[in-house]
Amino acid sequence: MENVILVVHLILALCLIGIVLLQRSEGGGLGMGGGGDVMTGRAAATALGKMTWIFAIGFIATSITLTVLARKEAASSSVMDGVAVEEVLPADEGSPALPSGSDLLPPSTTDAPVAPPRAD
Repeated sequence: MENVILVVHLILALCLIGIVLLQRSEGGGLGMGGGGDVMTGRAAATALGKMTWIFAIGFIATSITLTVLARKEAASSSVMDGVAVEEVLPADEGSPALPSGSDLLPPSTTDAPVAPPRAD
């Protein structure tokens, strides 16, 4: 199901790119240039304009559908599901013990800078 919607989404994207490139450039954005009614500033709806709206609505609908499907799939699984968890067993008397937390720290030195006293 997801693959079919993805293929339709890609076809709509290519059609939308093609139909936008076929339209003539009127120079100036936001309907500020070119033909149309002078009083309203609104151009006549052409077949290419209508097709652009149809492809855009289809593209947005498939985008939302793919997002919902991906979210449903992500909610049922986790990245941590694939991680193997090993249980830590206590050390036997014959085996060497694990070092404690203080053994893992570097040795303390007296060369460290002293923090200035806080004025409260």
